[in-house]
Amino acid sequence: MAEDLIVSGALVIPAAELRERFSRSSGPGGQGVNTADSRVELSFDVATSPSIPDTLRPRILERLGRRLVSGVVTVAASEYRAQLANRQAARDRLATLLRSAAEPPPPARRPTRPSRGAKERRLANKRHRSETKRGRGRISD
Repeated sequence: MAEDLIVSGALVIPAAELRERFSRSSGPGGQGVNTADSRVELSFDVATSPSIPDTLRPRILERLGRRLVSGVVTVAASEYRAQLANRQAARDRLATLLRSAAEPPPPARRPTRPSRGAKERRLANKRHRSETKRGRGRISD
């Protein structure tokens, strides 16, 4: 499964830059879980990777800041019994993570003001609420 990881049209991670580690997984598998290394940890060095364009690198580093350890992002997958399925799940998870970190920020919100009708409705509701609360007061003789 040494194939490139396609994140988006502009971002493709070569297989040589991905590091996989295998370990024993918890969960289903019976006796085989004690012998098979089906858990997969997929690591990718975001900080020094030549495959990430210089325009995207600061945005990705900022958005993945809490997940990075020395500039490396690591994703683990252990939900399947088969190692190949966990490898594919880890690759999909890393691609999704990088895709969401690389997407451009949303456009800035253009400030708007409430309409005259909205202001009048708000003030009418305030007057109505005030009357309701004033009616709950003590009755004086």
